[in-house]
Amino acid sequence: MNALPAIDYAVRRSPRARRVRVRVDPDGGVEVVLPRDAPARAAASAVVELRPWIERRLREAAVVRAEMAARAGLLPYRGEELTPVPEPGRTRAHRRGHELLVPAWDPGPAIERWYRRRARCEADPLLAAAGAALGVRCTSLTIRGQRTRWGSCSSSGAVSLNWRLLLGPPEVLEYVVWHEACHLVVADHSRAFWMLLEHHLPGYRAPRRWLREKGALLTLSP
Repeated sequence: MNALPAIDYAVRRSPRARRVRVRVDPDGGVEVVLPRDAPARAAASAVVELRPWIERRLREAAVVRAEMAARAGLLPYRGEELTPVPEPGRTRAHRRGHELLVPAWDPGPAIERWYRRRARCEADPLLAAAGAALGVRCTSLTIRGQRTRWGSCSSSGAVSLNWRLLLGPPEVLEYVVWHEACHLVVADHSRAFWMLLEHHLPGYRAPRRWLREKGALLTLSP
């Protein structure tokens, strides 16, 4: 029987880690995080045990990289692709059909500001509709830009959403909005929470899976 090819991985110790964790980053790197007192052999054991999961995540990461390479030069927006068009003297990004007019020099900040503005415009009515259906009120909406956290909410009704959600299909933003709105009713991820979410958004599993598998796509290519 042929031996399986070895999986290359890096090991990092964390004083805050309570258990062994394995992560696969979008570039295809594998990292094993060990608690401070865990034996070194725990890393190899975790890789052996989680090999099927690691291989699946590596395949998913390869698909993500291929999709990002295929869209080079284009700006994804809720299932569409916009072509950036540099204009000398422009300071503010503006959409014109399937084009996004951007500053000719260093357009990145203006493009992100445009996405942030659109995130608020797209999320506000979704959040209002979800709150009305659930009988709760969102007291404030903040648009952020974290790399991996898509949304959060507080007990006071303050909701935070990631503008990068607009880089994915429309149902991804809708899912995260409903997810956070349901947390205003049920704060944890108990069975009651998932039942409430399923009642109001029966198809939530598909966008949730999309975020888990392709969340790394939600970034603007350099």
